[in-house]
Amino acid sequence: METKEKETVANPNHECECKKNNKTCECHKEKGKKKDKEVILKLEEELKEKDKIIQEKDEKIKYHQAELINYRKRKEEETANRLKFANQDLISELIIILDNFERAIKLDDNNLNDELSKFLKGFKMMYASFDELLKKYGLEEIKAEHEEYDPNVMEALMIDSDENFKNDEVLEVLLKGYKLKGRVIRPASVKVNKIEENNDNKGEDINE
Repeated sequence: METKEKETVANPNHECECKKNNKTCECHKEKGKKKDKEVILKLEEELKEKDKIIQEKDEKIKYHQAELINYRKRKEEETANRLKFANQDLISELIIILDNFERAIKLDDNNLNDELSKFLKGFKMMYASFDELLKKYGLEEIKAEHEEYDPNVMEALMIDSDENFKNDEVLEVLLKGYKLKGRVIRPASVKVNKIEENNDNKGEDINE
């Protein structure tokens, strides 16, 4: 009986008795299974394609989120810097007044009882108060005299040669430099020591 059913399924030209017996025969069952497999495979392929699309969309969303976070950070840093250095232009102008105070004070001599010294005494008091006020707002003088020349914070306007000092040492500060909260707003104008190296073999033939 079992052999007969297998032969019936294998023979595509057999006469189906589904309608006669109101019962699904083996041929229809096999066709149904095959169709179900095809549908399942198709659905799996569609699911894979959807998963791929979802993954791509998810990566794009993450990328744009990261871009948005970086943009916000940049904007926050820019805003913080603007607030931090909002008074830079004003401080730069006030430094010039500070320079004038220092020039006036340098006019004083060793005689502290003469009229000039008495007059400049008030200038010295105002200068000290003014200097402390600028320091309170983050102004810092760049130390340059007898320091090694640093092009990042100094500007060499003059060059001299003195064997008593090191090469590239700042011999004199011509104009003070300043930083505002760590940022250079005016480099120090300086005179730099440049010692020429002696070359005893200069001009000699190296083959001799």
